[in-house]
Amino acid sequence: MKKYFILSVLLAGLTTSLTAQDRQITLEEIWNGAFSTEGMDVLHSMKNGKQYSILNMDRQSKVVSVDKYDYNTLEKVETIVSTADIEDIRYFTSYTFSDDESRVLLATDVEPVYRHSKLGTYYMYDIQRKKTQKISNNKIQEPTFSPDGNKVAFVYKNNIYIKDLVSGETEQITSDGEKNKIINGVTDWVYEEEFAFVRAFEWNADGTDIAYIKFDESEVPEFSMDIYGNELYPVQQEFKYPKAGENNAKVSLFVYNLEKGNTKQVQLENAYYIPRIKWTSDADILSAQVLNRHQNDLELVFYNTKDASTKVVLNEKDEAYIDITDNLTFLHDNSFIWTSEKDGYNHIYHYGKDGKLIRQVTEGPWEVTDYYGYDAKTGRIFYQSVENGSINRDVYAIRLNGRGKERLSSQEGTNSATFSADFSYFINAYSSVSVPPRYTLNNARNGKEIKEIVDNDALLQKLANYNLPEKQFSTIHVNGYDLNMWMIKPADFDPNKKYPLFMFQYSGPGSQQVANRWAGANDYWYQMLAEQGYIVACVDGRGTGFKGADFKKMTYKELGKYEVEDQIEAARQLGKEPYIDAERIGIWGWSYGGFMSSNCILKGNDVFKMAIAVAPVTNWRFYDTIYTERYMRTPQENASGYDDNSPINHVEKLKGAYLLVHGTADDNVHVQNTMRMVEALVQANKQFDWAIYPDKNHGIYGGNTRLHLYTKMTNFIKENL
Repeated sequence: MKKYFILSVLLAGLTTSLTAQDRQITLEEIWNGAFSTEGMDVLHSMKNGKQYSILNMDRQSKVVSVDKYDYNTLEKVETIVSTADIEDIRYFTSYTFSDDESRVLLATDVEPVYRHSKLGTYYMYDIQRKKTQKISNNKIQEPTFSPDGNKVAFVYKNNIYIKDLVSGETEQITSDGEKNKIINGVTDWVYEEEFAFVRAFEWNADGTDIAYIKFDESEVPEFSMDIYGNELYPVQQEFKYPKAGENNAKVSLFVYNLEKGNTKQVQLENAYYIPRIKWTSDADILSAQVLNRHQNDLELVFYNTKDASTKVVLNEKDEAYIDITDNLTFLHDNSFIWTSEKDGYNHIYHYGKDGKLIRQVTEGPWEVTDYYGYDAKTGRIFYQSVENGSINRDVYAIRLNGRGKERLSSQEGTNSATFSADFSYFINAYSSVSVPPRYTLNNARNGKEIKEIVDNDALLQKLANYNLPEKQFSTIHVNGYDLNMWMIKPADFDPNKKYPLFMFQYSGPGSQQVANRWAGANDYWYQMLAEQGYIVACVDGRGTGFKGADFKKMTYKELGKYEVEDQIEAARQLGKEPYIDAERIGIWGWSYGGFMSSNCILKGNDVFKMAIAVAPVTNWRFYDTIYTERYMRTPQENASGYDDNSPINHVEKLKGAYLLVHGTADDNVHVQNTMRMVEALVQANKQFDWAIYPDKNHGIYGGNTRLHLYTKMTNFIKENL
């Protein structure tokens, strides 16, 4: 086991007495927000590039406002809109400017539909006239300004509407929308969850056309969940959910012309999926990304509204799968910037408008992890990468010609950037395992820090009262690979004692849990467990991200094989350390991690004494098409891949203590997974513990729910490890 650096969660410069460090972390503190951090909410760079806006709320007066600040001075310039000045709106939770920033959409009474989608009551606020206008009397989805700011398109009950803000009239442009049958302009459940977008319509640059995707869910199998609520009888929630190997929604692409009032279908030959649409710099040219069912053949198609012609300008293929991103930027000449893993690592490419490669802009054995944009004035691209180690993130600039690369962030850890509209400034959000989130204003030309905006020194001062154990980063050589690992030992660690080991992992394709960033709520829980005499560790095994495509795609068609082997072998190796009790090793995970922890206690029953699985997939046949088939193909094509690595098929191997947890209203990983696992365990006559949380979704939260869950898990660990 090779250690390459150790970072403490306490700054060396903080001086506190020993008696002041006697406090112990409690679950109540963790889940009541005692260790929450300050940030910047709904940051928007103004079009002039010199100012930015933030959503603020005065907790005493409960006044919500959008305030404008100067980049150079960081001083507040003006209040753009405030609920103190509006009779119609008591509060709002988000805001969106029109292109010319003369108007702003305010979201109120927002309620979630699924993970990303929401319904809300929206108002347009005219900044100069200081007047509000309600977009619709109904709760609507995805209201979006036209380029001139005079219209708003939105979706209501699966149909698209356009509100004319000048005349006040509303036009309905689709009429066939129907729940669980036809959706226009917003995505279905599986697109929202796995392709990570909701709004499926786009204005062109002139505001003359709207492109939109239609989803025909008629043949998609329906899933239902009982919602128990507080009434005498439960109600049933029904929605279309395509499980692996089943029918997906049939998708088609249309363009509606506002002047003519007509709609034309875009003819796409290979469009099993349409995961992205985007208008190019030419208002007459629409781009669409189309994907086959196996998700390993991606086409970028240009559609010309003038002659209704289509052209495939780029085609990428992969032996495994292709990840969909938002990293597509069209330049003024309609050439475009694109990211791809085609050389084995995710990098930036520049293509001509005809789809011919101009050049690969970035290259090397490291990954581009985020794309921030292109500055036409300086010819520079701004991006984030792991060039400084796969557990770190840095902000870089490079010229479009691939020269002049410059690292703009200077501190080792996790850096991310929000650039001003003219790319002259960026706000750098930085944290590391020892430094809580810190926001600074930086010069985009050279990355130099200009001013600090937000720090979390108050949190550090609070944490100085606790004797917090360290999180130590290292690598561990497992199954021929150096895997990233972190470990938390008790603050009073004695190398001559033996400690129980509690492992955490997620392990899903392309994921990362071993990262040099500030603590989340779970980290405080791990530190609490360490205070109570446990060693906690996490290993990112094969299949996780940011170490190249081959490493990530190694688990293709075999989810739960190599990742499980790595966790079992890592546990074996750690059990050989003189300070770890090999007879007391446990593991836990949530979602994919619950799938993993279940497999580990079954396939590694000679290594793990206990396991906790929260909201686990227990058989990939129960999960959705897009995610599962991306990594496994269909059950019809790969039956053994599904069956050999599904925990539900290995229940007879259970020896240790096993806790199974699920929410009954989990629309993502259905409680069916746990119910079928329970039945299999019962029929195998295996004893286990389980907990069901009524009406809780995949996150299992609300009120005291998280506190209750983590209390249950903590007690289970103490009783069985």
